This record gives sequence, structure tokens and C-alpha cells, in this order.
Amino acid sequence: MPRLLPIPARRTRRAALAVTAAGALALSAAVAATAWAQDEPTNVIVNGDFSDGTAPWWTTENLTGAAADGEWCIDVPGDTANAWDAIVGQNDLPLAEGESYELRFTARASEPVSVRTLVQRDVDPWPTQLEEFPQLDTEPQTYSWTFTSNADWTDAQLAFQIGRNADPWQFCISEVALLTGAEPPVYDPDTGPRVRVNQVGYLPDGPKRATLVTDATEPVPWQLHDAAGELVADGRSVVHGDDPSSGSAVHSIDFSQVTASGEGYTLTTDGETSYPFDIGSDAYSALATDALSFYYPQRSGIAIDDEIAPGYGREAGHVGVEPNQGDLEVPCHPGTCDYSLDVSGGWYDAGDHGKYVVNGGISVSQVMSVYERALHAPGADPTRFADGSLRIPEHGDGVPDVLDEARWEMEFLMSMQVPAGEELAGMAHHKMSDENWTGLPLLPADDPQPRYLGPPSTAATLNLAASAAQCARLFEPYDEDFASQCLTAAETAWEAALANPDMLAQENIPAGSGGYGDSEVSDEFYWAAAELYITTGEQTYADFVQSSELHESGAFAYPISWQNVPALAKIDLALVPNELSDRDEITAQVVQAADDYLEEQGSNPWDLAYGGDGTFDWGSNSLVLNALIVVGAAYDLTGEDRFRDGVLAGMDYILGRNAMGNSYVTGYGSHYSENMHSRWYANQLDSSLPHPPNGTLSGGPNTQPSTWDPVSSRWLQDCAPQKCYIDDIGAWATNELTINWNAPLAYVASFIADQSDSVATPSCAVDYRINGEWSDGFNAQVVVSNTGDEPLESLTLRWALPSGQSVDRYWSAELSQEGQLVTASELGGGFALQPGAEYTFGFIGAKDARSALKPASVSCAAE
Repeated sequence: MPRLLPIPARRTRRAALAVTAAGALALSAAVAATAWAQDEPTNVIVNGDFSDGTAPWWTTENLTGAAADGEWCIDVPGDTANAWDAIVGQNDLPLAEGESYELRFTARASEPVSVRTLVQRDVDPWPTQLEEFPQLDTEPQTYSWTFTSNADWTDAQLAFQIGRNADPWQFCISEVALLTGAEPPVYDPDTGPRVRVNQVGYLPDGPKRATLVTDATEPVPWQLHDAAGELVADGRSVVHGDDPSSGSAVHSIDFSQVTASGEGYTLTTDGETSYPFDIGSDAYSALATDALSFYYPQRSGIAIDDEIAPGYGREAGHVGVEPNQGDLEVPCHPGTCDYSLDVSGGWYDAGDHGKYVVNGGISVSQVMSVYERALHAPGADPTRFADGSLRIPEHGDGVPDVLDEARWEMEFLMSMQVPAGEELAGMAHHKMSDENWTGLPLLPADDPQPRYLGPPSTAATLNLAASAAQCARLFEPYDEDFASQCLTAAETAWEAALANPDMLAQENIPAGSGGYGDSEVSDEFYWAAAELYITTGEQTYADFVQSSELHESGAFAYPISWQNVPALAKIDLALVPNELSDRDEITAQVVQAADDYLEEQGSNPWDLAYGGDGTFDWGSNSLVLNALIVVGAAYDLTGEDRFRDGVLAGMDYILGRNAMGNSYVTGYGSHYSENMHSRWYANQLDSSLPHPPNGTLSGGPNTQPSTWDPVSSRWLQDCAPQKCYIDDIGAWATNELTINWNAPLAYVASFIADQSDSVATPSCAVDYRINGEWSDGFNAQVVVSNTGDEPLESLTLRWALPSGQSVDRYWSAELSQEGQLVTASELGGGFALQPGAEYTFGFIGAKDARSALKPASVSCAAE
């Protein structure tokens, strides 16, 4: 979310330099001409050589020091939480709009440390022209950066923010200059080879396409080689021409005819060779696990175990241990209410220490949907998320790990509900966060800020209602008490939202938080009613769903995001068993929306079903993935391969087939994002801290300058839409990590992992019949037929019982149930089912007051 304070950053893959004072000053091409671009550059810094003492420089009161021999050495105290707790600066510097400047200085430290360097105005909201985070060493180094001023200022400030260190140290600076007449800085990112591929891999039976950046006006030859350099396939490209989204002319290459599995393939064309990639059926299993395991290190209120998440161990954040003020008794923001709540736990929303109900609601819902889709979609594998499958501490409890992780957030969301007896009881507080923004880096356990509850909102309350209703049906087989708690919270929230239907978020309360404002909540009402109907079957919720304007159309007008959630309702109504009278129409709407996405994808040289109008929103990568979720749902509903292939081709953009030549997922591909905006995955600023964990998604290109941070504003002017991106920790507008961006990544990666061709699907058909039912039970008959030409040995069937159903007793097969998942084996004692033959078995089931429903699908497996 937008930050009100500039956040520290250091450029990567650009021209920032640091050389020893005794060595040659080796400047990069982007900086080489800066000090000499004009015959007589002007230095706007006064007394930068400290030949006249230290005036007009100033420091915060906690600093002492002296200037001697042209160098000013300053003693910096320890135990400061933020970089700005200790500052050295000079004010009233004149800057001219359009003028380019070089900031140059020499500095050293008593021990290796990083400092924050700013050219800004010392006026809220601190507009910034330059923000860097040089790494100092014990020997003097010279640093140089250039920038072009975007405004006329008479009161610019050069500030060295040197706090945020546990131990005292000494900062020494000399030869400070801010020179006019510099060569304007140019952002020249490393986009790698001009032939862009999915750097992770392609499925053997899936589409395999690449995009070539070239000015060639005629098709060019291409060759595909294996890891040994042997030619596997060749052909000629298809000319696409100028592509506005990338700002380049491009060709398309299709090598889908290659189905042989292998590692280290490369594609060579037009004098360029791609990054290596794999072709294999298991290319996405690791990503599906990593994208979900991302959430454990995001947890608040628990120490992260380094043995579970190697390299990411840290102390528990916000548990009331100094300097934390803790989340165990968080008061309302002054003037909004007079009680406090224990809101410990949950996931930190993004790269900051805030926790937000609207963002938490969609995130936990999509995480739960990873599992719920696997239960109900044909060919999906819910055992992928079994107990012990993820890097979390809750192993051995018999609950699928994905649900254990979701529970950590669900319990937090329910704790944000206004207690009974209070005004607005049942509503949910919109967020809780620090009173003011903190700087980078800052581990959760070191955050000293007071924390407050933001006022309740209708949007937050409905997010709670929707996600808690989904929680109730998924946890019912594992923990009835917790499922009941979720359902009570959902129903209470629903009634509170009906009573307060237009209580919009107060975005800047507390000030140290993202806004998450939403002026339209009809979609949240629709989503919450749908989830409550699926879980309870109560007609009052069905009536609300069917009377909504969104029920007929409009749910897919905008990509799924925290502001736009009706498509979540449509997908669940179509995929999860329920008795909605016009459910077939909902299915048709999902399929039509997927067709619309495929049409857009088919005309795009990157197979990108997003950004056709040139607009890439904040978090664009998550919107790309959320479009793919709709396409994947259409495949689950129809079985038509064009939808499956659309998801596979669409994933190429995320994993490197894009204008940046960059995989937006940490740890995946040859060239990937790793400096996401985060206060504790901050290796770019502090080498003792880690990069984000493997499987972390970057926000991606953002074409909206009004939302840009100082880093993006400095480097991304006049960028082509796909190139409005920079892998920098300060670039929150393009490179933040968030819980709601990783959720669709986990969903899509899991979908693709389920498309593996490593296990052949047997030729069988299943007819699942409900022959009768009564108030608390039903009779089911299952007929399986061999539709192939070979006997089916050791045949097993598997399905997920709809919510509220369980197996009681059975005959002519061995049935076992784990959670909602039922496995039928030992059909007729384990005989081989011959071609053309069929076999029947049955069972008596228990159910709640709802009608008995058929499972969404039944899968077959045979040896």
C-alpha cells in the first residue's frame, strides 16, 4: 500500500559506485560524464570539504563529532530503531526542475554498516529526488549517483540518516558535492537475451511458446537444443510487429510439437540464445509448495523456526516483548472506541508490520480455495496439501497443512470482530497497524511503534463473513468446534453488515498503514452471501445471491482483487457442490469469462490476458494470475484443453516471458526478482538479512505514476507499460510482496502441478447416484465402467463428499474417509475390471439437514 514516508533503498543493476579513495575512480557508463558534463558545474553544497568547520551542516541532538583534515567524524549511538533516529544534513539547497545533478561523497565507518542517503524536502510528505542506501566499510569509499529534479525547490535537504543500529559506531564523511550539469540518469535494466521464455519450464503435452524481441520484418529461423547441444527442433518465427505494452517489435515462436522431457533446453534465434528451461511433467510441484510455504515466515505472534524455514528464523513479532508494544491488548485509535482487543497472530500483510482484514480475507480465502479446488476438480490432487506437506510447525495433527496455515490467519480475522455488548458488535475492524510508518530494515520483534485498531468497516465485516463461512465447511471434518466458531463469526458478521451497509473504511487511521479504501461493497455482500449459502444451504442467502445485480452480469468486469471479489463467489458457486437453482447459468458465466480472457490472450505476443489498454495496475502480476484462475476454473468445469493450455501459456509471463526478461518469483528461473519491498527480507540493505523466500511473487509493472514511490518515480519515467518495473527494495509501487499476491500464485501453481502427465488416467466412467435420502442420511450407489480396451487392475475411486456428509457403512468395496475425501478400493475383492464391463457398489451416508448432494467429480486410478 502507499507509504507516506520515503523508504530506504539502494539501486541494483544500475550505476551506483563505491571505490576506495586510493584506487582509480571507475565510473559506469551511466555516471561517467556526470561531473564533467559541463565545463563548470556548480556545487550547491556549502562547505562540503569541511574546511570551515561544520557550518551550515546540522545533526540530531544525539550526535557528537569533530571535523579535521577535511573529514567530519561523528559518533553514532546504538539502540536506535529507525534510520532517521540519527541524522546528518544540510538544508536550503536550490534545485531546478529538469536539471540533472550528481551527488558525490566519500565516507567510511568504524565497522561495515549501511546508511540512508536522501535528497528531499523536509516537509510532510517528504517528497524525494534521490534515495540511496550505500554500504560503508572501514576504508574510505567514494559514492556517486545522478538524478534529474522534477520540481523547482529552494529548500531541498541532503540528509544522511545513520540510525538503526544496535551498537555505537563512528561515521566519517568528506568531499561532499551536489553538482549541476550531470548527465541525466538512464534506467537500463538487464533484460537478458532477446528471446524470452518461461525460465522454469513447460509441460510435455502443453503449449510451448517464446517471444523474440527483434526489428526483423521477416520471419527468422530458430533452433531448439537440449542440454547436450543436440538440435531437437527448428522452424521460423511469426512476425507480430510493434507491441505497445513492451515498447518493442516482437516475433512469436511456437515449439509445442516438442514433447520430450528434459532439463537445460535453450532456444536460439536472431543471434540470441535464451535462458535455459526444462520440459517436464513435474516442473511446478516445488513452486506449488513454496508459494504456500511463503506464509509461515509472514506470521505474526510466533517465533519463526529456522529448522522449519532455513535462513528465515527470527524472534516472534508483536508479542509484547520490548521494544514491541505487542498485539495482545491493542486499543482502538483515539476517538473511535474505548476497548482493546487481543489481535495477536495472523499474517503480516506485506513488507510492513500491518494486518488488514480486507486483504487478509481474500488472501486466506484463496489459500483455502487451493485446497477446496483440489477436493472438487476432476484430476486434482488434494493429497498434495496433506499433513506434513508444507514448511510449517503443525505437522502430525492430521489436518492438511494448507488448512493449518489458513487457520493462523482465520483466528486473527475473527479476533478483529467487535465484541458483543459494544456498539457495532459483530462488525470487523478494518485493520490494525503501527501509529506511524517505520523504516527499512526493521524486524518485527524490533518494531517500537504503538499499534491501534482502525475503525470497523462494512467491507472488512463482509470479508470476515465470506472467509469464515468457507472456513466452517472446510474445517468441519477436522475440528467441529473451530468450524462452529467460524460459522458463528460469519453469521454474526453478515447480520452486522446488513445493519451497517455503508460504513466505508477510514483510510488513514492509523497513519502508519495502507488505506485499503473501497467505496463499493455490493460485491462483498454478494461474495459473503454466496459463501454462506454454499456452507449452510439456507434459502435466505440464496435469495440474496439471486437478487443481486451482480448475479446476472458484471462479476468479471474487473480482475479479482481485494476491491473486486464477485468472481470469487461465481467460481465457488460453480465448483463447490450446492443446490442453487440457476447454478448452470453461473457455470456458463465462468466459461464465458474464460473465453473472453482467451480471446485477449490469443491476440497478445506474450500470451498475456491483461493490460491490453496499456494500464498495468499496482500488483499487476496478481491480476494476471487471478485472470488465469478464472480460465483454470473453466477447465475444471468443462475439461476443455483450450482452457488448460491458456493457464499454462499465461504463466509464461510471470516466469520470464515478458519485456523485462525477468521471472517475478524469487528463486525460479535464471533471472528473478529478489529485492522485494520488505522490512525483514532486506538483504539489499543489510547482508545479514535474507532475500524473500523462494516462491515469493513480486507485484510487477505499474503504469500509474500517482502511486509511485521515490525509487520508481526516479527511474521509470516514460517507461513502456511492461517495463514500468524495478527490482528494488524501495520500489513498493512495483516490487512489493503481499499475502494477496502470493495466494493466486499458489492457486495457479497448484493447478498446473495437477496437470502432470506422469500418471496416466485410466479409461473409466463413473455414475454416482443418490437413490434415496432421509432427515439425517442417504443411500448412494456408484457404478464404474471400463471404457477402454485393457483390463483395469486394482481399481480405486476417489471423491470429496459435499459439506455436511460422511460415510456410515458400505458394501461391495472398501471405503475410507479422511476429511471430506473418500477412497473406494478392493472393488469386488480386487478383481480386474474387463473392457466394457461395469461394477456397482454402494454406501449409507450421514448428512445434516440439507439435501444430499453428489460430489463434483469422481476420479479413477488403476495399476
